[in-house]
Order: sequence, then structure tokens, then C-alpha cells
Amino acid sequence: MQRRTFIKNSSLTVISISAFGGLNWNGKNFEGDNPTTTDILGPFYRPGAPMRNNLRMAGSNGTPVVLKGIIFKEDGKTPINNAFVEIWQCDEHETYDNASDDYNYRGAQKTKADGKYEFKSILPVPYKADLNDEASWRPAHIHMRVSVPDQQDLITQIYFKGGKYVETDRWASAPQAVNRILAIAKNTSGESEIVFNVLMSKEIPLDKKVYDKITGLYQMDENIILEFLKNDDLLFMKQNGQLRASLKYTGNNTFVGGIGYPKVRFELQKDGNVKVVVERTANKFLNGTKFLKYKQ
Repeated sequence: MQRRTFIKNSSLTVISISAFGGLNWNGKNFEGDNPTTTDILGPFYRPGAPMRNNLRMAGSNGTPVVLKGIIFKEDGKTPINNAFVEIWQCDEHETYDNASDDYNYRGAQKTKADGKYEFKSILPVPYKADLNDEASWRPAHIHMRVSVPDQQDLITQIYFKGGKYVETDRWASAPQAVNRILAIAKNTSGESEIVFNVLMSKEIPLDKKVYDKITGLYQMDENIILEFLKNDDLLFMKQNGQLRASLKYTGNNTFVGGIGYPKVRFELQKDGNVKVVVERTANKFLNGTKFLKYKQ
């Protein structure tokens, strides 16, 4: 795919990739069908999880589960060798390990030529995102990130059929999540097992020089400080120092988060300044200007 550059003339257009997936034209024929859909990053992602496939802890009373599958290219047929797969989840007490050196219920591994991955863990449980808000219950879920050179990094979540709060959760009930609500079956060893095969999508590359221009700190409306950081082929967004979203480039100066929000559009000014418009949810906007760039 020809490298795409940022558009400085807003009257120009560019082809973008839908978060819903679909067919991709490779120059000769259509390939692929419905790449795995994205989901929100959530506030608890920690880079640097240990390379391990067994996340179970001694003394845990959680229900053991095996999560496994195959990472495919966008054609849905070709397994990907050396795909970097990370997962993270809460424990049976509704708690994420956000600080310890043990990285409890967090792990990573790389696929081999057959594209297969497999983690031993426990079933996560629902938890209340805001202790003071009964409407903030999230269904049980497992987070996943898959990183592959020349493919768009995938950040997504896995939910479970029949799970409490799946139908009321804003993200699990989104149409894009329907194929990520998975059945829990029994394997030949009698353990609970979840099979999640992943179809990656094509990356829309963006020149490093553009990332250099847009990364940094932005003063936003409502006295909010946003920070944008490049992470592989994703753009991470922090709000007042807390990681809030992962964004992929979709063309036309725009980055989009999981399930379609937030939508972030950068405007490169003639005087060298950079402005940003963040659509947090439908028709709810924040405007800001970059005030600190990073030394390159």
C-alpha cells in the first residue's frame, strides 16, 4: 500500500478503513472479510507484561479457563508468525493489578508459524467502573492487543455469551462487538475454553515526521490537558496524565478509538502550530492547541 501522508488541504479526500471491517482491494482482487473489530483500550493497560502463557495464581479461587486461537492476516487464511499477543484482565475480586511488579493476570507471547496462541487464566468477573454509579457495571471481559509489523495493531475485548451486563454495557452491546461475545465450552481436559481467532487488517502508514509534529501536550477546553504519544502504529491519548484511549489512523488527518470514539482530528497550521478537535462522543467536542512538543 502506498504510504499515505497527512493532508494539509482539507478539500482533498482520502480512503479510510472502517472499524466495522469489510473487503479490501489489493490492486488485483478483493481479499479478506470482516477483520476483527476494535474496542476501547480502557484505563488499565500496562506495557511490559511478562512473556508467559500461564497467568493463573496459586491460591486463586477463580474458575480456570483456557483462551486460545489463531492470528490470521487480513485474508482470513494465512497464519501470522511472530505476532505479539498481550492480554490483561481483572481477578476474581474485580481488581486489576495496576502497580505490582508481578503483573498479575497480565501476559504476552509470540505466535509461531502456525499463528497459534494460548493462555491459561481464570474467568474474569464483572466489576463496577465507578463505585458510586450503579450504571457503571462492566461485564466480565478480557482485553487483548495484537501487534504485527505491516498490519494495523489491534486492541479489542472479549465478552462471554450469557454474561451479566453484556446487554447493558455501552461497549459490549455495540454492533461491532457481536462477534466478540464468545461461548465458553469444555475442552478434552474438562477445562473451560474460549476460542478467539483474530483477523488483522491492513495498516495505513503515517510518516514519522507527522507523528513528531502531532505528539506532545495540548491545552484543551475545560482546563483539560491531553497528551498524545506514538506507540507502535497507534496513537495513545492521556487525559491529565491517565491513559484514556488508543487511536488508529484512518486517513484525512483523523485518528479513531475503539467502537468509533473518540475521534481526533489534527489541524497543522501554517505558522507551525497544531490544533486538535476531539469528538468524545457524538456531537460532544473538545478543542485545543499544542503547547509542548517533545524533543526529537
